[in-house]
Amino acid sequence: MTNVILIEAYFQGENYQDRLDETIALCRADDVAVKSVITQCVKEISPATFIGKGKLGEIQRAVEEDNADVVIFDGELSPSQTNNTADAVGAVVITRTNLILDIFAKRAKSSEGKILVELAQLEYLYPRLVGKGDALSRLGGGIGTRGPGETQLETDRRHIKGRILNLKCRLKEIEKRRGEQTKRRNKNQIPSVALVGYTNTGKSTLLNKICSADVYSENMLFATLDPTVKIRNLFGKNVAFTDTVGLIKDLPPTLMKAFRSTLDVAVSADLIIVVSSIADDYVSQRHITDEVLNDLKATDNRIYIINKCDTGNEPIHETAAILPTEYKISAKTGYGLDKLLKAVYNNLFKENAP
Repeated sequence: MTNVILIEAYFQGENYQDRLDETIALCRADDVAVKSVITQCVKEISPATFIGKGKLGEIQRAVEEDNADVVIFDGELSPSQTNNTADAVGAVVITRTNLILDIFAKRAKSSEGKILVELAQLEYLYPRLVGKGDALSRLGGGIGTRGPGETQLETDRRHIKGRILNLKCRLKEIEKRRGEQTKRRNKNQIPSVALVGYTNTGKSTLLNKICSADVYSENMLFATLDPTVKIRNLFGKNVAFTDTVGLIKDLPPTLMKAFRSTLDVAVSADLIIVVSSIADDYVSQRHITDEVLNDLKATDNRIYIINKCDTGNEPIHETAAILPTEYKISAKTGYGLDKLLKAVYNNLFKENAP
């Protein structure tokens, strides 16, 4: 298991704890051991290393004491800041984006998922390779370089641009085929429902429960990456349910752009089920999901569910607005699903479920 030091740099007055907790969860999902967490309130950004020399010295000592292989910066660094920080602390330095890409590389199973991961890796890493002769050797192996992109990173950087263009062409072909499949479903008058929401809220478990499917699901961030479509006969009428990649707070723009195509199913869906979890701050989860959907110009025909209500008696957050389209369910036990599925039927077919 890889030992890492996690650096949380924040600005005065910023509430960083939720982001830190989430990044620690990301580390667990990537099977790396967080040996130390070092926080730094940044009053003035250092152009060379983002954080100051004193804190860099503290990180260097922690690397030696904890025998750490990698330092993870919970945020974004410029290429020069990454290289300068690595020189100062004596370890490989990666960012939160690298960490997420590493998880994506492990989770991608379909050809589209693998292409998306490799493309995101190359587009993110390319500016960090150009003009730095030892950049490839600095990156090393394992966390941050794992997956479909690894072999490409070992090639001459002059060929990386060509590889990026090739991947984009292949991706367009896949998106075209998906569009044709959507047209066929529309022609057959099969309405579509997209499950969209925060990662680890139980979307895959819900899809399995609704459609008696066997989509991989696990209690970890980004357990599944590839969108999955399943058909369910709902009170005598077929409905297509689609699981989508999970969202997180502060998803880096690079990744949002790269994986936008996996959320295209939400744009073309007749109904969106926004999934959040009672076990977390579901009000915030719902807000983040709505922001992404609105940015994608997805339909505002949405039903909101609060999952993981295993007993049906969980407390509702005082700040939560109780919506007329909001349902408490448990995808694990089936609590509340009958009511939810009737609501889906009524919404899609504009008639009461039998």
